[in-house]
Amino acid sequence: MSSVASWEAEYLRSKESNATSAPSFSHRGLSAPLEDDLLIPDVQLGEPLPEETPLEQLTRHWMNERHAPDILPAQDVLLGSILDHIRRQSDTIQLLRGDPSTSEEEHIRIMLAQTEVERVQFVVRSYVRTRLYKIEKYARYIIANEDVQTRITTAERDFASRHANIMDRHFYSSVLQSLPESQAGLDDTPHFIMPPMVTEPETTRAVFAHALKRTIARTPEGKTIDLPKGSLTLLSYAAVADLVAAGEVELV
Repeated sequence: MSSVASWEAEYLRSKESNATSAPSFSHRGLSAPLEDDLLIPDVQLGEPLPEETPLEQLTRHWMNERHAPDILPAQDVLLGSILDHIRRQSDTIQLLRGDPSTSEEEHIRIMLAQTEVERVQFVVRSYVRTRLYKIEKYARYIIANEDVQTRITTAERDFASRHANIMDRHFYSSVLQSLPESQAGLDDTPHFIMPPMVTEPETTRAVFAHALKRTIARTPEGKTIDLPKGSLTLLSYAAVADLVAAGEVELV
C-alpha cells in the first residue's frame, strides 16, 4: 500500500464517527471518478428534501436567495457544516500534495478534488454576497421589522444596524439637515405615487417557480394555483414565498 493510501486510510478511521453516511470528499477524489456532489455527514437542516445532498441543498438555497426579492431564512447550520468539511478536506489535500511518495496519477486526482473544493467555495461566497447585498439594500427595513430579523443571523443583524446608522448619518449631513424639520425624517409615510423613504422588498415581483412536489400556491388575493411536480410557473413571489421556505418549490 502506498503512503498516500495508508495516510488516507488512517484519516478515514479518525473521521469514522463523523462520516458514517458517506466516504470523505478526498477519498472520492483519490480513489474514484469525481462525483457531482458533496456528501457531508450529520448536517441538521430541519426538513431536507429526500435524497438531497448538503451541496444540493446549499445550491437550492443559493438560487432561491438570488431570485427572491425578499431576504430568506439564513442557512447558518448548513453553511457552517459545509465550511468545516471544506476546511478538513483542504487540509487533507495539502498534506497529500506534500507527500513525496505521491504518484503522478494521484496528483491528478488531488487536482480534481481541489477543483471540487473550489467549486463549492464559489457557491458559498456567492450565497453570502447575495445576502449581504440584500442586507445593505434593505437595512432600515430589516432593523424596523422583527419578523425579518428572525431570518438573519446575529452577525447579519449587527451589520444591518451599523449600515443603517451610517446611511442615516450620511443622509442627514448631506441633505436632511438643510430641510425643514417636518421634512427631515426618513420614516415619512409616502403620499400619492411617491416612493417610500425606506426601501422594502418587492414581494409582488414575478418569479419562475419550479415545483419539487405537487403543491398549491395561493396569491395574496386568495386565488389558488395548482403546481404539479416538475412544473415551471411564472407567478408572484408572494404566492410561493411559503412554499419556497418549506422546500416544496425552488426559484430558477
